[in-house]
Amino acid sequence: MAKRKFVKQALSQWMNGEGPDSEVVISSRVRIARNIRNMPFPLMADPSRSQSVMEQLLGVAESGRLNGLGKIEQIRLSELTELEKLVLVEKHLISPNLANESRNGALILSPNEDISVMINEEDHLRIQCLSSGFQIHEAWDSASKIDDIFEEQVDYAFDEKHGYLTSCPTNVGTGIRVSVMMHLPALVMTGQINRILSAVTQVGLAVRGLYGEGSEATGNLFQVSNQITLGQSEQEIIENLFQVARQMIEHEKSARSKLISESRLRVEDRVRRSFGILSHAMIIDSKEASQRLSDIRLGAHLGLLPEVNQIALNELLVSTQPGFLQMTFGEAMSPEDRDRSRAELIRSRLATNS
Repeated sequence: MAKRKFVKQALSQWMNGEGPDSEVVISSRVRIARNIRNMPFPLMADPSRSQSVMEQLLGVAESGRLNGLGKIEQIRLSELTELEKLVLVEKHLISPNLANESRNGALILSPNEDISVMINEEDHLRIQCLSSGFQIHEAWDSASKIDDIFEEQVDYAFDEKHGYLTSCPTNVGTGIRVSVMMHLPALVMTGQINRILSAVTQVGLAVRGLYGEGSEATGNLFQVSNQITLGQSEQEIIENLFQVARQMIEHEKSARSKLISESRLRVEDRVRRSFGILSHAMIIDSKEASQRLSDIRLGAHLGLLPEVNQIALNELLVSTQPGFLQMTFGEAMSPEDRDRSRAELIRSRLATNS
């Protein structure tokens, strides 16, 4: 079954680390929220209405209008196991909300997983486009084109005064969320991170962890996104985030240069200690693994661990998560079993990619 490749492979193409400024920005994402006029939002819809919405939106894909994306796959979430849905969440291909409310949920995926269209999530339609590195404008161009294709086929809920209508009031207006996933270890190590994040929130942006709202910023990974969609144009939202993210990238690069010039021995000691622990640990929890992998990622980018493959590090972001571990080893696991398997997987991956 086609869905199997999406839950068996940890690395999506947008995580290949080949995009601009990928030493700091893991990925750029644009998400567009839309609803169908005169249909209740998913949280209020009865099964027959949500089924009708799903069939209508899947029909756009079946019509061939999305063929320019390559051989797309349509996945009804009712066909997936709970573990398979968890893996798709860990790969950022669906949201936790869609995984939990998947009675009439569906997913349209591009072959390289950079385009993910969620159906009957919080809104009827969530178009998500992901790009490697710092490529906000490229992700927006892709998302906008897909949005146009759907808008030609379905009548969106739209108000002349307020813009696109959405289930959550914070998405009303343009309905777009733009975000970058950033690795900021040097700002954390030099004690600048709180000042930087405070300044970011004061200009209307939100800072969250690896899995968005409600998640902890472990492994020095921070997701920075817009909070407001009403009263600003798409271009204003994108440019505001772009300019702030550009400044954060420069601050992080400057902090890394300062670390290597003023504290090289201490930084290298920290990096190599983490490499040594991960290369030999027999058991490790997800929080410690995230922090140690962050150290190794920093060391690789500073030239302190040139033998470490960045793609392998990106893959480990997903493959060490609870769902993917259980999928890899083919069995349900207790937390202790996962900690043991996580250590085994990391040891093996570092040994073959260093």
